[in-house]
Amino acid sequence: MCGIFGYINYLVEKDRKYIIETLVNGLSRLEYRGYDSAGLAVDGDRKNEVFAFKEVGKVAKLKQLIADSNPDTTKVFDSHAGIAHTRWATHGQPSRLNCHPHRSDPSWQFSVVHNGIITNYKELRVLLEGKGFHFETETDTECIAKLAKYLYDEHPDIEFLVLAKAVIKELQGAFGLLLKSVHFPHEVIAARKGSPLVVGVRTQKKMKVDFVDVEYAEAGPLPAERASQNVAIKKASANLLAPPDKSLLHRSQSRAFLSDDGQPIPTEFFLSSDPSAIVEHTKKVLYLEDDDIAHIHEGSLNIHRLNKDDGTSNVRAIQTLELELQEIMKGKFDHFMQKEIFEQPESVINTMRGRLDIENKKVTLGGLKQYIGTIRRCRRLIFIACGTSYHSCMAVRGAFEELTEIPISVELASDFLDRQAPVFRDDTCVFVSQSGETADSLMALRYCLERGALTVGIVNVVGSSISLLTHCGVHINAGPEIGVASTKAYTSQFVAMMMFALSLSEDRASKQRRREDIMEGLGKVSEQFKQILKLNDTVKALCTKFFKDQKSLLLLGRGSQFSTALEGALKIKEISYLHCEAVMSGELKHGVLALVDENLPIIMILTRDDIFAKSLNAYQQGLCRLHFEKKVMLTLIVVIARGGRPIVICNPHDSEFSSELTEKIEIPMTVDCLQGLLNVIPLQLIAYWLAVAEGSDLRVAIVHARWNTEIVSALVAGARKSLLSAGVKERNIVIQDVPGSYELPFAAQKIYSSSQIESSINPINSATSAVTDLLSSASLTDLGKTDESNSSTNTPPSKAKESSESPLTTPFSAIIAIGVLIKGETMHFEYIADAASHGLMKVQLDMGVPVVFGLLTVLDEEQGKARAGLKQGHHCHGEDWGRTAVELGVKRQTWSEGRFT
Repeated sequence: MCGIFGYINYLVEKDRKYIIETLVNGLSRLEYRGYDSAGLAVDGDRKNEVFAFKEVGKVAKLKQLIADSNPDTTKVFDSHAGIAHTRWATHGQPSRLNCHPHRSDPSWQFSVVHNGIITNYKELRVLLEGKGFHFETETDTECIAKLAKYLYDEHPDIEFLVLAKAVIKELQGAFGLLLKSVHFPHEVIAARKGSPLVVGVRTQKKMKVDFVDVEYAEAGPLPAERASQNVAIKKASANLLAPPDKSLLHRSQSRAFLSDDGQPIPTEFFLSSDPSAIVEHTKKVLYLEDDDIAHIHEGSLNIHRLNKDDGTSNVRAIQTLELELQEIMKGKFDHFMQKEIFEQPESVINTMRGRLDIENKKVTLGGLKQYIGTIRRCRRLIFIACGTSYHSCMAVRGAFEELTEIPISVELASDFLDRQAPVFRDDTCVFVSQSGETADSLMALRYCLERGALTVGIVNVVGSSISLLTHCGVHINAGPEIGVASTKAYTSQFVAMMMFALSLSEDRASKQRRREDIMEGLGKVSEQFKQILKLNDTVKALCTKFFKDQKSLLLLGRGSQFSTALEGALKIKEISYLHCEAVMSGELKHGVLALVDENLPIIMILTRDDIFAKSLNAYQQGLCRLHFEKKVMLTLIVVIARGGRPIVICNPHDSEFSSELTEKIEIPMTVDCLQGLLNVIPLQLIAYWLAVAEGSDLRVAIVHARWNTEIVSALVAGARKSLLSAGVKERNIVIQDVPGSYELPFAAQKIYSSSQIESSINPINSATSAVTDLLSSASLTDLGKTDESNSSTNTPPSKAKESSESPLTTPFSAIIAIGVLIKGETMHFEYIADAASHGLMKVQLDMGVPVVFGLLTVLDEEQGKARAGLKQGHHCHGEDWGRTAVELGVKRQTWSEGRFT
């Protein structure tokens, strides 16, 4: 999942430091999307010069590369255009060469960043190679920059917009791209086709209008329109009191970017593939539609399209972004997924706010109001979605069939397209997507529109492609979902579609009582979510007890709970990388039962509903199979460590399930068709805790020098924070200090040797004191502790201390050695740096333990503070070292067991 970010300032003075920081911070906001490399391009010190920085790994490594390159950050630009990108490799391995931005030639005449895939890149590459172009990378993106240069070389007088149109016309596939050129300074072309792009606008004066006109190629430019706005102002400058000739302005230039006298106003533009990267700069945004080509130049934003007769609007609205910065921050939580699980009591309220009137038993969905009568008369309802959204459609299918008595079909978008399924004019097709940009769903939407069906969009992101292309729809208002695994979007989609079903059945008197019960149930959902989330620590303990070292997991559900099982299995696979299979309970006897023994963990969803008795049969079959395997009648042997007992999600105090035979997760009872909404929460928690448990059996030592204590303390705190976030227990983190960086190799060697001796003397996990201070130096007891770790009010329920448990006494899984050497302050600077590095490397090779080199060599104290995250906008390198220690520690364990996965 790649990310795009761009920043253009016009008549707004900004130094290079601000520009680079804006681009890097924009990329940081896009980190959640997943990526393997990052890069950016800005103007150089001389005319027609470009500074490009590209690095494999995290954005923090790109930031460090820029700092090491030491560009002149004081240079001021009154107008400038910069582009940046995070790449997820699709064509070519992650490398600096394959990383974006890509260039047309060594002098960077054209540079481009691109999301998506150019399907005809091989044909373009062959063509351009035949014209004498040499390709440096394995990517599909490079052909865009080289094609632009080829066309420019052929037509040196061509305008940037005309050039961009010619390039884009040759591209096939899905893309969102930003194009920058030294021949057209301070200008950027942004184009969208199947990959989202949003433009943020920040002006020093209030914009007069909130839209931008769209210009079409067929219209043909007026003669005067060939002049730029600067030319128009120059022609009017003979009489300074006379207003400029506005007929010379570009036809599509919106009045939004003009002052009272017709001149452009100082403006900043922020371009991104995700509005979450823009919200900290401005809330005024414009969403590009498919096939839009935006030209940003001289403080104006012009939008063009190649074709006019495509049914799209001839304006693009400048909207106010309903998003707060704190919504995209983790706050007191360790991970976005954890935060979003705990946000669900509020997110479902937001979905229902202003729509569900429980007191008057009424549902109002404004986005469907004009079409609700047509939908009631439709031949069938076809729900089309992918992944989690598909599961939410499966979950409400029964309720739609019951309340509306309309035939319901639920389709996976990819399979729907593969089959070229028949769609008719009197069908209603409902497209469900969190982002509103799901590629398969978008293609299926266009397929249905071509066949004349009424289309409904149920999405979370305002201004997304599905919300723009469908006839009507519902925004689920779940708030931004940053975590890769969808959690709160699932529950909000569930609620939104239940309200859709209630709205469709308003005219059915026979369903009135049932509708009222469902509305009352929806009104209680938020409080019931809060009750379930109190089981967080219980679920965490259950995961540790039953799922440790497991390779597979079975999830059973029946009826509407089968969709809950599917969603739970997807979350577990997606986040914890544990194989998990969801099985319809009724199918257990058709082959699946052969897998069941005391070693296979099983989670069974057995809350009370109309088919509870049938679901209970699967539970009894599972027990009988276990009895048979152990040759025991009436008694189930409990094998705690191997997960031999089924784990049952049931309602409170259900007498059917004996505590002697099962582990129970008790969920409040609600209306049967809403029970899945509650049952999915513990499965989300299980997926989360299985994922973070990766480092739970690791033991890590942090050994640090006592010089430059302020910087070192921040680095140790960052490392400790990452270790805790990865699931390493606080009691299994040992922190020791030594006089200086020169002593780090000796300390690392001895501390590991001591842990080996300790392991041989004491049994695993026995109570013991920590490793002794090897060099008789006082440990910094509170070193690395943050306000969050000392404040109970800032700690989520999952972070409760487990002081009753004993620390591990196994040898250390990894060692982090931290020291800071400042040139000019440290005697024998180069010698100590080399000696410490070589010494730590020798410890790593001789002892067979991963040693993370946390040795900073900096020019001055300010640079050290920046790398420790003590300066605003800078990243703490200690956090990277902590994550590296966990990764290497886990790999060391698997390799020592003869495994590679």
